[in-house]
Amino acid sequence: MSETPHIPPELCPQPHDVDYDLDRAISAVVNVRAHVPDNAFTASVLGTERAGHGVVVDASGLVVTIGYLITEANEVWLIDGRGRAVAGDVIGYDYETGFGLVQMLGRCELPPLDLGSTRTLARGTPVVFAGHGGRRNAIKAQVVARREFAGYWEYVLDEALYTTPPHPNWGGCAVIAPDGRLGAIGSLYLDQITAGGTQHEGNLSVPIDLLLPIMDELRTYGRTLKPARPWLGMFVSEVDDQLLVAGLYADAPAANAGLNAGDIVLAVGGQPAQGLAQLFRSVWAQGVAGCAINLTVEREGRTHDIVVHSVDRRSVWRTPAMH
Repeated sequence: MSETPHIPPELCPQPHDVDYDLDRAISAVVNVRAHVPDNAFTASVLGTERAGHGVVVDASGLVVTIGYLITEANEVWLIDGRGRAVAGDVIGYDYETGFGLVQMLGRCELPPLDLGSTRTLARGTPVVFAGHGGRRNAIKAQVVARREFAGYWEYVLDEALYTTPPHPNWGGCAVIAPDGRLGAIGSLYLDQITAGGTQHEGNLSVPIDLLLPIMDELRTYGRTLKPARPWLGMFVSEVDDQLLVAGLYADAPAANAGLNAGDIVLAVGGQPAQGLAQLFRSVWAQGVAGCAINLTVEREGRTHDIVVHSVDRRSVWRTPAMH
């Protein structure tokens, strides 16, 4: 992802396009740069130098971003639209929603963006998808869908926000609703979003509605207080209606139990696995982190039963993620 992507001027929002102070709203978006140690658990998948965006949401300098930018980071810098860099401290991360919180360690000189909602953002609603860097790094977008999303890394959102056209540097961007408030945080680029029988390129964003109920716990404890879900450390893709194990974290429960890339997951706890979201929900329904997960897989035409002893994924992080 380029940090200074070229966005055609005709796609960039202008003050007359919205009913709020556009420049003030976009000024709350900062550049997030994080360094992760080489021996961090997520370094091999997410890299050690990560860059994206975040949004200042209160006068103290609290920044909301997408969690994969800051997971296991031991150094974070936040850069505003004038090029001023302020150190940040990772204070919270919720892997179920994907949100991360960073606290500015210097004085905040940016107006915060109020938290809003995606509940009123119907298909066709115009939004501004804004990265750090002012109007030239923002796009006039529209909502094309609000629906479930399942990610191959053991991740499910009951309702994600899908917008088009895509922003070229999406991670941590602000999705600004028509009322001028923060509606969602940018997470992914998708080359195919089906809506109304039409295929679109676009972005998937995490609704800010999912952050509001857990925000106080994240700020206070660095995590939510509900029991952690069981984590297996596998990457599963849905290919031709089959659930294919595409990869595994080394030294994670699934690999240690003998699961192999190329296995096809047939059942969880004896119940057929049908669809990626249902597969992961079935795993989580077996109990909390630490419980045994009974998987039935097909490998080279033969069926195998494999017992995976799950963990809390935070237990495998090799460096502190929060301070």
